[in-house]
Amino acid sequence: MNDTLIGLAERVRQAAAAKAILRIRGGSTKQAMAGVISDAATLDMRAYSGIVDYAPSELVITARAGTPLVELERVLAERGQCLPFDPPRFADADGRLTGTVGGMVASGLAGPGRAAAGGVRDYVLGVLLLNGRGDLMHFGGQVIKNVAGYDVARLTAGSWGALGAICEVSLKALPMPVATTTLRFDMRQAEALEKLHAWAGQPLPLNASVWWRETLAIRLRGARAAVESAVQRLGGEVIPPEIGSAFWDGLRDQRDEFFIEARAAAQRENSALWRLSLPPTTPVLPSFLDTLIEWGGAQRWIVAPAEDTLVMHRAERAGGSAFRVSGGVGDGAGYATPLAPALLAIHRRLRDSFDPHRVFVPGRPMRFQDS
Repeated sequence: MNDTLIGLAERVRQAAAAKAILRIRGGSTKQAMAGVISDAATLDMRAYSGIVDYAPSELVITARAGTPLVELERVLAERGQCLPFDPPRFADADGRLTGTVGGMVASGLAGPGRAAAGGVRDYVLGVLLLNGRGDLMHFGGQVIKNVAGYDVARLTAGSWGALGAICEVSLKALPMPVATTTLRFDMRQAEALEKLHAWAGQPLPLNASVWWRETLAIRLRGARAAVESAVQRLGGEVIPPEIGSAFWDGLRDQRDEFFIEARAAAQRENSALWRLSLPPTTPVLPSFLDTLIEWGGAQRWIVAPAEDTLVMHRAERAGGSAFRVSGGVGDGAGYATPLAPALLAIHRRLRDSFDPHRVFVPGRPMRFQDS
């Protein structure tokens, strides 16, 4: 067994014996979302990095948790492959994209391509998990049909470390798309939602969409003939490829204008950046300070007052949930929409099995999300 892995396991066993708390650290790009525990020691996963195995012909890659996401994507790109759900890579204070593979899975966050390609958990085949007792546990494997019983490997996606520290993960990759085109349209929010709902029911290579401030942008991906046909059919302004690529990367990594403005407003005003997960057919939600819509209407980023009640109420009434990303009281982040009692009981039993001493994020509200 790898010496670094042995050291990590021993660190957890010592924490469990001492009833101490450990904060799992990767690239430190999602601390605001995860909630920082100020008095917790750090279980640093960055030293446990590198590609363990890669079988391009099988479209499967296995990497250690501390591997920078940009490194894994570079390896895939060299063989014409990718992670099609556009996982956010995020940047540190110096602007470096330091997000890790473990953080990608633990957060369950996906980018613009999620609505068409699926989420993080759809691509997780297997994990090596370090639980709260200091035991290393293998779940899943390196093939798609590998599950009998509970699919714990995919359950780690979006668990935010509540079950333990992800040490290794096997992921399914896909070939890079043959053709990509970005189209831009001028339209109000209600019209944009109506168009997106109509297009979703048609055989179009619609891969991503975003609406903000009277502008709708869509990304078409697939076979060249299908993309060219869709461009002719839908109209709109064709965006040059280099500009379109930079735009979607900025949206993916939350470095574009909306997120810059939203976080600045959350720092200087009594407001917060919220993420709403809603049915895509949800109509316009009024009275927010600013709104950006992705995933055909299913994901909406809003700037709104930091008080929880109004945002929670509107999200729940629409059949969805709300999560405060930054801003507000204390560390700012935290789930606003509570789980149903029956689901919360299941989550608690899972944590009792994997982390009975609450070594990892003991105060973290439970929500295994599919984002």
